[in-house]
Parts: sequence; C-alpha cells; structure tokens
Amino acid sequence: MDNKPTGTTKRIELLDVYRGFAILGIFVVNIVIMNSTFLNQDEFAQQWTSPVDQLSERILQLFFYTKFFPIFSLLFGLGISMQALKWYEKNTLSFSFFARRMFILFLFGILHILLLWSGDVLHLYALLGLLTTVFIKRSNTLILSLSLLVLLFPFYDTIFEQLLTLLNFQPEVYLSDHTGASVNEVIRNGSYAEGVKLRILEYLSNIPMLFGFLAPVALSMFLLGLYLGKNRIHQNIEAFIERIKKPIILITVITNIYRVLFLFVFTKLDIYQMAIARTLFVKLMVLSDVVMGLFYLWLLGWLWQYTPWRKILSPLKYAGRMALTNYIMQSFIGLILFSSVGFSLYETMSPHQTFLTALLVFGFQVMGSKIWLRFFQYGPLEWIWRCFTYKKLLPNKKVA
Repeated sequence: MDNKPTGTTKRIELLDVYRGFAILGIFVVNIVIMNSTFLNQDEFAQQWTSPVDQLSERILQLFFYTKFFPIFSLLFGLGISMQALKWYEKNTLSFSFFARRMFILFLFGILHILLLWSGDVLHLYALLGLLTTVFIKRSNTLILSLSLLVLLFPFYDTIFEQLLTLLNFQPEVYLSDHTGASVNEVIRNGSYAEGVKLRILEYLSNIPMLFGFLAPVALSMFLLGLYLGKNRIHQNIEAFIERIKKPIILITVITNIYRVLFLFVFTKLDIYQMAIARTLFVKLMVLSDVVMGLFYLWLLGWLWQYTPWRKILSPLKYAGRMALTNYIMQSFIGLILFSSVGFSLYETMSPHQTFLTALLVFGFQVMGSKIWLRFFQYGPLEWIWRCFTYKKLLPNKKVA
C-alpha cells in the first residue's frame, strides 16, 4: 500500500531551531567558496592581511569549517527516520515510496548543480535516504556501531583514489585547462551557459572531495540521526540533553585542545610531512570538528531548555521549517552576487565581508520565512517535494 499524506502535526520547535542554525552555518562556509573556488582559494586568501580579515578567518577555522555539514547530515537522518518510523508502525513503509521521495530530492540536487552552484549535497543525501528502509529495521546497536566505524576509519581518500585509478577516472583533468584567472573571467563576465559548463566541470573535479571526504561524514551522521530517531530522542529532548551534559562537555574540551594544537603546532612538525601521519592527524582534526558540531547542538538545546535565550534563538525556527527552500535560495543569492547574471562580485569580497553578507542574507531569510509561514504550511520547495512524492497536488495555504 502506498503512503498517504499525513496531516499537519505538532512540530518540535527545537528541531526547527537546529535546522535554521545549520542553514546559517552552511551559508557562512559556502559563501566563502562561492566568492573564490577551491582552484584559486589559497592564493586569493593570502591578500587579506588586515586584522579584521585575519580575525574573520580564524573564526571560520575555529567555529565554522567542517562543523555544520555534520549537523546538517545528522538532522537529515533524524528527520527521515522520524518520518519512516510513523509509516513503519502503520505497516505502510515501502522502498518504492522512499525511492520516489529520494529520487525527487536527487533531481533537486542535480538542478541545483546545473543552475545555481556546484557545491550541492542534496543529491548525496538522496542516495543516503535510500538506506532508510534497510537500516530502520536493524538493531540500534548495529546502527550506532556502523556510525562510529564509518566516522573513525581514516583511509577513505586513499581507497577512493585507488578506485578512481581502477575506473580510469581522472577528476583533475576537468579543470586542467582553467586557471584562477580564467575561472574568474567565466564567472564574472561569461554567459550563463558558460557558467553551467563550468559548474559541471567543478563538480566532476570535486568528486574525490565529495565521495572521499564528505560522503563518509554524511553517512556516519545520517546513521547517528537514524539511531537517535529510532530511540525517539525527539520525544524527550530535555532529559537527553541533561543526560549527556558531562560527557559532551568533557569530549569537547579534549578535542578542542587537539584542534588548537593541530592548527598552530602539529602542521609545523616534521612528522606531519609523512603521508600516514598526516592522514591520521587530519582524521583526528575532522573528528574534533564533528564533535564541535555535535556540541553546538547540545549547547543550543541546553540554552533553549534552561535559559532565557529561547527568545533569542526562537526566530531560527522559521528558517528551519523552510530549510530546503532557504538552502537553495542561498545558492541563488550567491549566483546573483558573484556571477555575470548579477553583480559580478566574484573574488572581490574580503573574509569579513563574506561573513557579514552571510549573516545579513540569513537575517532576511528568517524574516521572509516567518512572513511566508503566516500564510502557508510549507516552504515552496518543501511543498513541491511533497506534491511529487505523493503524486498529487496537495493544499499548502493555511485555512483561516
């Protein structure tokens, strides 16, 4: 039996706050890449030597880079598991339904890459979503163990590199004819069609990063979100936040000590030049960043439950309820800001300018989301996703 659309249920506001927070952090990081692609990023960043730009770069390194992708991935796994559990308990969970739902998300991701920005993760999440019907029936111990094993394994990049060699796939050739200057020319002065072609080449050249680095983190966090969903953590978040208080703070302190040592000490050591040692050092840094992201979620939850900060954090829920729409909208705004179809500001913004721009844009997204949700139940892309999933035109406008 195919699934029927469920009516609007009482939302858990804190989860929407988490999603809004994740969308903010994702944009703060993404706008840096939109402003200067990986091909030219190191050289471009060297010119910004003012104290405010140096401070902005340190803030990004310490508090943003590699922290919000794990959060985004965990929340995706949690959200998918919460939906799947409802259908599983009603004996209406089917692979065909989830396959269709994830296929539509995959198409969103492909269109995102082609039309707006090459740094999409939706297509990756869609592939992970297909695992839901497999793992939702497995034991909690197995799911948590797999999550930890996937996260801790340090040699994905080496294995993936060997796999690409076997397949005779060479991602580095796709941008071999481009330099930082030629990319700058295409983005700032090229036609939209030239921009689409460049985005395809960028995506293909970044496949090792996507599947050798980001995909394992996403899979680990997806499984962790699935584990939390199966254990119904969302139904008693207050108790869970209090229960993990001491261990999460202790682990965060330890990993932050390592993060600081890595950034300022370890990379300068002779041992860091050894390939295996460098791989392990970097892996520990990634683990530390993931822990920091999870600490953010715990801290937000604690502030939400036990302090007056709830009023300050509450507006995040509007952006979180429209996370898909806002995620895609950020890329559209990036296209307008940086490319020839808009203001051609590519490689003109300093670190502190991109940081402030991200905060400003997100502030408008929060206000826009709040206004939209006064009149509609779902964001526009959330509604479209729903309609295609259920193969019917579903109501969206709120009834007075």
